[in-house]
Amino acid sequence: MIIGIDLGTTHSLVSVWKDEQPTLIQNSDGAFLTPSIVGCDASGQFLIGKNAASCEHSIANFKRFMGTEKTFHLGGKSFRPEELSALVIKSLVQDAERFLGCKIEEAVISVPAYFNNTQRNATRLAGQLAGLKVERLINEPTAAALAYGIHDKDKETKFLIFDLGGGTFDVSVVETFSGIIEVRSSAGDNYLGGEDFSNALEMYVRAQLPDGCDVDARAIHAIKHDLSSKETVRYDFGGSEIQVTRKAFEAQCSPLIERLEGPIAQALSDARIKPSELDSVILVGGATRMPMIQSVIARMLGHFPQSAICPDEAVGMGTAVQAGLKERNVDLKDVVVTDVCPFSLGTSVRKDRISGDGRFLPIIPRNTVIPVSRETTLVPTQKNQTTMLVDVYQGESFNLEENIEIGTLVVPIPPGEEGQKGISVRYSYDVNGLLEVFVEVISTGKQKSLLIENRDHRLSQEEIEASLKKLEALKIHPRHKPENQKVLQQLESLFVFHNDEVRDEVAEVLSDFSQALESQNDQVIKESRNQVEEFVKALEDSGW
Repeated sequence: MIIGIDLGTTHSLVSVWKDEQPTLIQNSDGAFLTPSIVGCDASGQFLIGKNAASCEHSIANFKRFMGTEKTFHLGGKSFRPEELSALVIKSLVQDAERFLGCKIEEAVISVPAYFNNTQRNATRLAGQLAGLKVERLINEPTAAALAYGIHDKDKETKFLIFDLGGGTFDVSVVETFSGIIEVRSSAGDNYLGGEDFSNALEMYVRAQLPDGCDVDARAIHAIKHDLSSKETVRYDFGGSEIQVTRKAFEAQCSPLIERLEGPIAQALSDARIKPSELDSVILVGGATRMPMIQSVIARMLGHFPQSAICPDEAVGMGTAVQAGLKERNVDLKDVVVTDVCPFSLGTSVRKDRISGDGRFLPIIPRNTVIPVSRETTLVPTQKNQTTMLVDVYQGESFNLEENIEIGTLVVPIPPGEEGQKGISVRYSYDVNGLLEVFVEVISTGKQKSLLIENRDHRLSQEEIEASLKKLEALKIHPRHKPENQKVLQQLESLFVFHNDEVRDEVAEVLSDFSQALESQNDQVIKESRNQVEEFVKALEDSGW
């Protein structure tokens, strides 16, 4: 079975296509949203999610650094963003295995539409480090479009997905008709999200308080949450009470609001759709609950945004749909989804024959429907040139250095006159984010190719194996181990099912087992687990 994972900056979800619909899976706390946080307690145990948030030492927002060389330090160890993400994914997989009662080996994982090749590689590596096969990455707004497309699959409509999560911002224009869900364009900002609005609020709050006054992150989030429903919020910071108005918060965030407008305009322009032609605007991501976000959408697009599906859950539900499609589930046989390449892919050419400066030549323009194959011809710029360089870039800038290099291919050519008998270059890009560069020397017919896959080229197989061993060796709290999760889920189900004196007995057994888990003593936990099994068997034998 294939599961869907929404790997978010602030929260993550796991889901599955089940019983003819996308189904979200609860974690051990009984919630769908798992905080994307890794913590380490005083005893050296590593915790994931809600429990990690209460640790004195914890790490969050590491998704923002996926694909970079940044390292984090926790519990005396250093971690790459991919390794921390892998720990979150492993926790989600355990929740899914407990819910489904089977081993999970493959997943579809969502990524921001504007993630570049390196960031996508890092996401796939995170899944690999968590023990999963990840053949399919899906853009977050595309996943949301799938969730809404299934929700209203009989409608013909054009809508804009406005996805503002904890750390990233994506916009996609989508059209649905006759069971087809077609993404027309995508744009976004990988470094703009709800956390930036929280940071802006924190700066404002600190400016109102005496120097040295402690400002807790939870207080900032509480104020931001309250400002979504109130015009004015008062908060006491250790004897220093301040007042924050919604108007002041919005003024503080005006530079962030301006950054939202560019991707919206770009997505509409690339899709060749006017705001008046949209049937609706769909909100995705928890940060869209802020009134200022809804106001800017209404002002720019003339539509009051909708959220028929919970903004926090739309991407997660969409990954379940994509997982079902990948499994070729019979329930989805009439559903077709098309996506686009969010970045332009191209190579470098000289700006002119005199200067040696290079410029970017797009071969596959951004928002081209995928899969796609495009070809161009390049010629030598010097007499008797014996090689030509085909370097593969991803980006939008005319200036080469402002784009991202993702591959290089050196092609031998026969010496000759400049500007003559060069090479034919073909880029082919498929739905799994796999790019093949195929080059043919025109004068000889000799061919050469380069395959750029969604995988991390910065880590050798030995480094990946070392990372796997490091993650496996971490001391994970017993509460998060699969065998104990299964027992907790079983007892919680029994508690829900019964409504008499048996419920009281179940509650007592559940409390005893929870205490055993908190002891973190393997022998005590094992004995308690055996007692639970005996209790459950006795209930079954008695007909309960």
